[in-house]
Amino acid sequence: MAMASVRIRQAEEGDCGNILKLIRDPLPDPASVPHTLGTSRVRETRGPALRADGFGENPFYCCLVAELLPAPGEPQGPCVVVGYGLYYFIYSTWKGRSVYLEDVYVKPEYRGQGIGSKIIKKVAEVALERGCSQLRLTVLDWNKGAVDLYKALGARDLTEAEGWHSFRFEEEAMRELAGK
Repeated sequence: MAMASVRIRQAEEGDCGNILKLIRDPLPDPASVPHTLGTSRVRETRGPALRADGFGENPFYCCLVAELLPAPGEPQGPCVVVGYGLYYFIYSTWKGRSVYLEDVYVKPEYRGQGIGSKIIKKVAEVALERGCSQLRLTVLDWNKGAVDLYKALGARDLTEAEGWHSFRFEEEAMRELAGK
């Protein structure tokens, strides 16, 4: 039996349902996830917001999907979406145009087949086409598989190499800062 091939392509508005299902997939080891994240990736993400924010007039993000194509000789049904990479463009005062890979996810049963690497490579290709000098991402320290993958693909761990710390202001802190 021939192995199905994988295609990485830009997501379309009609992919929102599949992307949302993947976003809501439970994390592999909920016990190791910080309590601030909860047990699913982005529980707050709602379909209408995901659709409007990615496919509206002024999209906030771009997304790739990984889909399995039927193997030669198999019935040609709909392709199955098994992963995604959500990214957006940022600007560095030191390096200029950059892309930030917010999330890369492959369903657990399809991991180890190079699909995540293909998604990351496609984001790098898009970034280079758009004149970006960097592809940035962050990963939780407990996700050793992802850390190892990123390093194997050539990423530098800035915490180890340069001592950078990543900070975030949550909505309540932003309200306090803004006096609202």
